This record gives sequence, C-alpha cells and structure tokens, in this order.
Amino acid sequence: MSADRPLRSRSQQRSTTAQPSHHSATSAVEVRRSARRRRTVSAYRDGDRTVVLIPARMSEAEEQRWVTVMLDKLAAQESKRALGDGELAERARRLSEQYLDGRAGPASVRWVTNQNTRWGSCTPAEGSIRLSHRLKGMPEYVVDYVLLHELAHLLVPGHGPRFWRLLESYPRTERARGYLEGVVAADRLPHLPAARGE
Repeated sequence: MSADRPLRSRSQQRSTTAQPSHHSATSAVEVRRSARRRRTVSAYRDGDRTVVLIPARMSEAEEQRWVTVMLDKLAAQESKRALGDGELAERARRLSEQYLDGRAGPASVRWVTNQNTRWGSCTPAEGSIRLSHRLKGMPEYVVDYVLLHELAHLLVPGHGPRFWRLLESYPRTERARGYLEGVVAADRLPHLPAARGE
C-alpha cells in the first residue's frame, strides 16, 4: 500500500460534506489524518466522493481551509481535462469519418448530468447525442467507444447484428465495454470500512 494513501482506523477518518463556491451540488468529502504525513496535503476522487489526506496534527480550522483549497484545485484540474461540448462534437465527427465512413452526422453532441443509469443516449429523429457526465475523467478510448456507440444508433436504432457490425472496426470495443462493466460492478460493491491498524 502506498504511503500517500494510508488507511487509518475509523477514529482518524471523518466524512463530511463540503460545498465550494464554484459547485452547485454538494459532494461527499472524507478527510484522512496521517501521523506519517508532516506537511503535505493531497486529495483525489474516489467515485462520488473526494478523499483529502492531511497531517494528523492539523487543527479543525486548518482542515476546513485545506478541504476547500483541495476541492477547488481538483475542480480546476478536471475542468482543464474535460472536453467541452464543442470538442465533443468535433470528436464525434472525427470518429464518424474514421469508423463509419462519415455516415453518422449528429445535429448535436453534449454532456448531460441527468443520466445516471446509462453512459449515453441518442435520439435518431433529432440527430442528438448525449453523454453522461460520469464519463468525464475516464480513459479516452472509453469515451470514444460510448460516442461511437451512440453515433452507430444514428444509423441503426436497435442493438441487433447490424448495429454491432458497425462497431467491429473500432479496435477497443471489447476493452471499453469491459472497463464500463467493471465500473458498474464496483459501484454495486458495498463500501467496507477501513481495517484497524492499516
């Protein structure tokens, strides 16, 4: 186990809720104190929550200040990495040309935050494609697969053999599907408390 992510007993972990100024929704934050950590503070996303690692000697006020700082820092990094709707539409055009001979031309492609049970959706009659915000931060080949999957629906509405033949040319179809299945399976696992002494 990495020294950067030490697990502690329950008494040294705290789950809290933080709402930095740039977020409209509240996100779960878990603060982990470490006696081995002297000065540094770090944070990372773990599913729907953020884990902030701080030195054990830090005061409550310092903890609150650093939680806000780290949430802001993570949000800034994520917004730099995330594709905007314009880049998403350009990516769809490129994927259509490369794998579907340019036959799938969506009228709109955008991120949405109201799809929590699907990765993407398509309305062929309108030519619109929507991708779940949950894909942000996943590997590019996974986002490309979901985008290509929805592009294929512009040509074939159902999931029959004709539809799957359209995706055969994308070399990472099986790998991307396996990745997404793994994410779904991990989401269904119970979150176990940290073991004592680790």
